[in-house]
Amino acid sequence: MGDLKQISLITAQERLRDQVAHALRAALVAGELRPGHVYSAPGLAADFGISATPVREAMLDLAREGLVEPVRNKGFRVTEVSERDLDQYTELRALIEVPTIGAVTRLATREQLEKLRPVAEEIVMYASGHDLIGYLDADRRFHLGLLALAGNDRLVETVGDLRKRSRLYGLTRLDELGLLIASAVEHHELLDLMLAGDAQAAEACMTRHLGHVRSLWAESADEPVEPRPRRGIGIR
Repeated sequence: MGDLKQISLITAQERLRDQVAHALRAALVAGELRPGHVYSAPGLAADFGISATPVREAMLDLAREGLVEPVRNKGFRVTEVSERDLDQYTELRALIEVPTIGAVTRLATREQLEKLRPVAEEIVMYASGHDLIGYLDADRRFHLGLLALAGNDRLVETVGDLRKRSRLYGLTRLDELGLLIASAVEHHELLDLMLAGDAQAAEACMTRHLGHVRSLWAESADEPVEPRPRRGIGIR
């Protein structure tokens, strides 16, 4: 019985670490944790009302994703994403995703593609409701769900990592400027083209979508927007 209790305790600790990591990602996206700033595990743990250990472990998970970097004897600095970084992430995504979308258009069944329609609707719903965390989750499920139909797990993993590294830039500003919905509705257009079996048009749409997102990032960076007030960080 002692072994079972130990396993149960380990599972609970891992679950708490995952919850903290999710809450920290949400805080990063919402701009509550600012790029370039250093945050300590004990300080964040006080916000959560828990011990520092699961927070430190969660921050190490985020460090492996490139979202933060350890600062010796101080904590973790939120990673700043440069214009050059964004260009390179977008280029890599295009090299991978565009031809894969063409291949999936030719190979996937109508039933497989239609299963992603509700997710495309979620993206628009979350964009309209200013729910950035919901938007990111639905957007991730849509794009990675399409790529998964190609049957290459490593490809999906690679794109997922690229998305994590670029996901924070300008999203709050895009929402405040009312530009997020324009990007959201493009998911329906892409799905319609794939369902029509037009691989070439689907590839062109995907290329345009990635370019559109990148240009929106650039536009949002040039627009002065008042920062949102910081709210308390919590675990869902």
